[in-house]
Amino acid sequence: MIKEDLLEELNSKYQEKKYLIRAQLRDFQKVFEKSDDHRIFEELVFCILTSAAGPKMGLRSVNALKNVLMDGNENDLYMKLVDVHKYPDRSSYIVHTREYLKREFDFKLRNLILSFSDLIERRDFFANNKDIKGIGYVQASHFLRNIGYFGYAILDKNILRSLYDAGVIYDMKPPTTKKKYLDIEKNMKSFAEILEITIDELDLLLWSEKTGHIPK
Repeated sequence: MIKEDLLEELNSKYQEKKYLIRAQLRDFQKVFEKSDDHRIFEELVFCILTSAAGPKMGLRSVNALKNVLMDGNENDLYMKLVDVHKYPDRSSYIVHTREYLKREFDFKLRNLILSFSDLIERRDFFANNKDIKGIGYVQASHFLRNIGYFGYAILDKNILRSLYDAGVIYDMKPPTTKKKYLDIEKNMKSFAEILEITIDELDLLLWSEKTGHIPK
């Protein structure tokens, strides 16, 4: 059962932060509107490098890779990551994914993303694709949100903890199947509707309450 006192608290916190939250969401939209395929790929790489490492390490790592990201081999990327990321062997994920996107889609990521009209199919392409390495449902949702495609739950540990504390879910374990992920996502959307905000606003609000800042 959702805790009424927490609803009031979250409503109050949202009123304090809504302009910052909405500004961040507008910035996400601008990524796809104003960026080329290389910039969109950077966001995908950011999400590959953020999983189990955090956004700060992910951002530092993407910045370290800029000169070799598009043409460097696996060792080039590894050497750039070794001093900034705790999992430098994710260089293999990035190179495999990059070469797959070049080979199969001529690296036209904008056209690829625009080819999906259904938001679930769009995410499934990234979450379930064996050739897009290091991306499951959490990071596929993160990637799409970061390029301005909204309506997804990013069920990382901070959001799961917040939903559990609010009484929205009864288990903090990360969902291990698509069905479980969609069930929690549905509950989160219902929670957002009660608060009269979008799921994307709720995500930024809950994250900021746990971490003290509005995330990238």
